[in-house]
Amino acid sequence: MKNPRIVIRCMITENKDLPLTMKPLSYITIFIFFILNSEFLILNSNAQIPTPAPKQSETILLLNGIAHLGNGNVIENSAIGFENGKLILVVDATTIRLDKDKYKKIIEIPGKHVYPGFISPNSTLGLMEIGAVRATRDMNEVGQMNPNARSIIAYNTESKITSTVRSNGVLLAQITPRGGFISGTSSIVELDAWNWEDAVYKMDDGIHLNWPRMFYSTGWWGEPGSMKKNENRDKQIQKIKLFFDDAKAYSEIENQQEKDLRFEAMRGLFDGSKSLFIHTNFVKDITSAINFERESGVKKTILVGGYDSWMVADMLKENDVAVILRRVHELPERPEDDIDLPFKTPYLLHKAGVLFCLNNAGDMEQMNTRNLPFYAGTAAAHGLTKEEALMSITSNAAKILGIDDRVGTLELGKDATLIVSTGDALDVLTNNIEHAFIRGRQIDLDNHQKQLYDKYKKKYSTSQ
Repeated sequence: MKNPRIVIRCMITENKDLPLTMKPLSYITIFIFFILNSEFLILNSNAQIPTPAPKQSETILLLNGIAHLGNGNVIENSAIGFENGKLILVVDATTIRLDKDKYKKIIEIPGKHVYPGFISPNSTLGLMEIGAVRATRDMNEVGQMNPNARSIIAYNTESKITSTVRSNGVLLAQITPRGGFISGTSSIVELDAWNWEDAVYKMDDGIHLNWPRMFYSTGWWGEPGSMKKNENRDKQIQKIKLFFDDAKAYSEIENQQEKDLRFEAMRGLFDGSKSLFIHTNFVKDITSAINFERESGVKKTILVGGYDSWMVADMLKENDVAVILRRVHELPERPEDDIDLPFKTPYLLHKAGVLFCLNNAGDMEQMNTRNLPFYAGTAAAHGLTKEEALMSITSNAAKILGIDDRVGTLELGKDATLIVSTGDALDVLTNNIEHAFIRGRQIDLDNHQKQLYDKYKKKYSTSQ
């Protein structure tokens, strides 16, 4: 955010040549500017954003912790070493003789838990700061077909929300656009960086398609209305099909004389370098989306949302379609659904053999991303084991996003992107992230919420 004095000076300077009758308008603009941005200015005056961590410069050893490897296995008394951002040692400390002199820094963590860094797919983190302030919302593009709208260039590494998210163990996120039929192109970032160029972990990983719904609800969450049929659905689907047909035909010509930016962005869907993320929830919409995927020529498709995905699990498995499952901390969509259906859907998919991971899309999603580990904890309380639930925010997420060769599990040669918690990180009562590393860089876990807590704890302590 610019200094408000500079902003005012610019406003007045830019309007100095206006006719006298219009000059009062510039001062009205200044007044409105302060009203709309007062919340933003106040929030930014409270605390500084932690400085990104420097590159790992010394070998580090985490000793005697309980290592949850992210692949279903646990080492009760572990030794985990990393150098130059890579894991060089992941073993049971009781079975080998350690050469401690090899490590410049040894962190004793007896009884504490080590996990791979959690991964948040389908997130608007860094694309929206304050929902009530339009200038801080940058996840939608004008128009219906925007595959060339790249979310990464709008990603804000200075977001104050990010530091609150990573303090709960979320270290990677898929930054995803919203709106239209084709929202745009997502990218995967590390949540500790100076700018978006530094943050990129995987550039332009996929295109996001919002499949037309057969039925839509009227009203809003406070006063929900009845369901109505989407009379334009067939036309909308036909429009999408024609766009994909044109994009596929365009992709078959390597050197186009006239470049079409939208179709250029779609090339990766047909050569396998990008994934198609289809956002839809209900049975008839899911089946029609998969039938479309069969005919489209797209190499890799992932379902996002998937409220009814458990009903068509066989179809998903047959077509090798993974699921980024919608937020589990929700009420059922229909009165006849089991009250705990959102909680147990992860287990139903796992039981059916469908690859899935969890995400946090929904109201206040960028802030609530920090609750991602607790969604996994809820899934563990409704059918999954703790290690299976952990996989839904680590190794499964990495596989679905195509980054499992570098992250998602604690294995030799992979990135040292991991966390240490004093208690169970999936339990809201015991989660307490003490250390976090992104490619070996130990990141600052401070944030403005912790600072405010400390501030008012001192003010209202019993000692005064």
